[in-house]
Amino acid sequence: MLVTLGFLMVAVFMFLILTKRATPVVGLTLVPVAFGLLAGAGLGIGDMITDGIKSLAPTAALLFFAIIFFGIMIDVGLFDPLVKFILRLVRDDPMRLVVGTAVLAMVVSLDGDGSTTFIIVTSAMLPLYLKLGVSPVVLTVVAGLSNATMNIIPWGGPTVRAASALGLSPSDVFVPMVPSLIVGLIMVLGFSVHLGIMERRRIGTLVLTSERILEKVGNGGTSSAGSDNSGNADDSDDGGDTGRFIDGLDPKRDTLRPKLLWFNAALTTVLLVVLVMDVLPIPVLFMIASSIALAVNFPAVKDQGEAIARHSASIVSVVAMVLAAAVLTGVFQGTGMVEAMAEWLLQVIPDAMGSHLAVITGVLSIPLTFFMTNDAFYFGVLPVLSETAAQYGIEPVEMARASITGQAVHMQSPLVPAILLLVTLAGVSLADHHKKVLWRAGLISITMLVVGVALGQIPF
Repeated sequence: MLVTLGFLMVAVFMFLILTKRATPVVGLTLVPVAFGLLAGAGLGIGDMITDGIKSLAPTAALLFFAIIFFGIMIDVGLFDPLVKFILRLVRDDPMRLVVGTAVLAMVVSLDGDGSTTFIIVTSAMLPLYLKLGVSPVVLTVVAGLSNATMNIIPWGGPTVRAASALGLSPSDVFVPMVPSLIVGLIMVLGFSVHLGIMERRRIGTLVLTSERILEKVGNGGTSSAGSDNSGNADDSDDGGDTGRFIDGLDPKRDTLRPKLLWFNAALTTVLLVVLVMDVLPIPVLFMIASSIALAVNFPAVKDQGEAIARHSASIVSVVAMVLAAAVLTGVFQGTGMVEAMAEWLLQVIPDAMGSHLAVITGVLSIPLTFFMTNDAFYFGVLPVLSETAAQYGIEPVEMARASITGQAVHMQSPLVPAILLLVTLAGVSLADHHKKVLWRAGLISITMLVVGVALGQIPF
C-alpha cells in the first residue's frame, strides 16, 4: 500500500510540474498532503510536516540571507569587473558564453555549496545571456550539470554521507572516482559546446553595441532575439527578472559603491574561505556577512530596507519552495513511504542479480536520489543495500562509490533548494529546465558509473 502510494505521489507531482498544471509550491504542498491522508496519516500529518520544516529551516535561512548578501554585492558593483572581463572574452559568440558558464560553474563549485555557486554564476552570466539573446534555460542547464557533476567532491555532501553511513573514509570513496569525475566534466563541456552551437545557429552572430544594450533595457529586457528563453516561441519565461539583471549592470546606478570595492571583495573572500573551513554553520555565516554588508554599504536604515526589498521577489519565491519541499519530505518519511519503497526494491531484485548489486545501486541512485533527499537515500537505503551486497562479497566502499554516481540527476530534483534558487534567479520555469537537463544528467550519471566499472573501482 505505502509503496504504491509513494510511487503514485511522485508520479502525480512530476506530471503536474512538467505539464505546468501547478506551480512547484502548490504541487509540493497539496500532492503530499492528499497522499499522506490516503496513507492514514490523519491529524498526525501536521507533526510530519512540522518535522520536515524543522529539517529544512536552516536551508531556508541560508537561501534567505545568501540572496541578500550576493544581491547586495551585485548592487554595489562587486561583480561588474568580472562581467566586463567575461564579456571581452565572449565577444559576440554564444558558444563561448555557454562554455564559459560551464567552466565558471565548475570552478565556483569547488566551494561545495550549490546555492553559492548558482548565485555567483547567475549574477555574472545572466546579463550576458540577455544581452546576446541566448536562452536563460541554457544557463540553468549548463550551470546545473556542472555543479551536479562536481557534487561528488568529499566536502560536497553525498560522498561524506555515503562514507558516514557505512563507516568509511571519504577519501577512500572519492579518490578512485576521480577518473569518473573527469569524464563527467568532459561530457558537461561537450553538452555546453553543443548547446552553444545550437544557440549560435538560432540567433546568429550578434554585435554588442551600446545602442543594442540600451534598446534591450528600454524594452524591459526583451527583444526579438532575446524574447525566447528556450529556443521556442511558446516557451518564453523572461518576465520581470530580465530588467532587474540588466539594470543591475547599469554603470550609473545609485547603489554602486566603487570606494568600497576592495572591502566588499575582501568580505566575500573571507566568507567563502570560512565557509569552506566549516567553522560556523553556513546560515549563520551568511546572516553575519549580510548584516556587515548592509551596515557598511548602506549606513542609513532606509537604504538598508530598500536594499533588502530589491531582492524580496527572489527571497519569497525560493523560501516558499523550500518550505513546500519540506511538506513532501515530511510526508515521505513520516508515513514510512521511503522505507517501504526501499524494502520493495530489495525484494524485487532477483537473487541471481545479487553479485551485481553495486551496479544496481548505481542505477537505482539515479531515480531514488531524485525523488528523495540525500539523507534519506544514504542513511536509509544505502546501508540496507550494502548489508545485502556484503553477502555476495561486495565491499562497502565499492557500494559507496556506486551510490554517488547518481548525483548529476539528484541535483536537478525539486527537493534540492539550490536548483530552485537557480531557476528562480534565471527566470526559468522548473519544467523547462527539466525538459532539457534530465536526459543529459542521466547520461552523465550512467557514464560515470560505466567508467567506474571499467576501471575496477565498482565491481560488475
